[in-house]
Amino acid sequence: MSQEFKRCLERGKITKFTPGVRLAKKELRLAGEDLATALKSSAEGNCKWSIVQAYYSMFHSARALLYAKNYREQSHYCLIEAVRCLYVEEKVLDAALIESLVEAKNLREAADYYGDFSEINCMKLIKRAEEFLSAAKKILNKKRKSTAQRRNFKRCFFM
Repeated sequence: MSQEFKRCLERGKITKFTPGVRLAKKELRLAGEDLATALKSSAEGNCKWSIVQAYYSMFHSARALLYAKNYREQSHYCLIEAVRCLYVEEKVLDAALIESLVEAKNLREAADYYGDFSEINCMKLIKRAEEFLSAAKKILNKKRKSTAQRRNFKRCFFM
């Protein structure tokens, strides 16, 4: 367990959240909706809001991953650290994707708080949000399949 993740747990910024598994699918849906809205905003020339929406697509994808492990975040920073510990360090999620999430957080803050944004960053962030959502879906679909297979195995051999 990474020191940062451990500190987030100790400070209560990451907590156990038993309904998490049930809500992971909803978070993926929200990630998809935010991504679609980011694409629409970009097409309308509204790069600032497109960046904000693309970040939140990534945020909800990351939250879905965290929920799947029955945890909940109280901090964007700790969400990133939790996903890094639970998925990147376990070699389930590519480290480049978590670095994209860190960059997205910074770009969102620059756009939202300081009015600093560009079309190049907008397009880059949309692409990364698509990649992050795709990776989260694959991870969670594998997890669902393996859980279903274990249930079927138990049903077949232990009944």
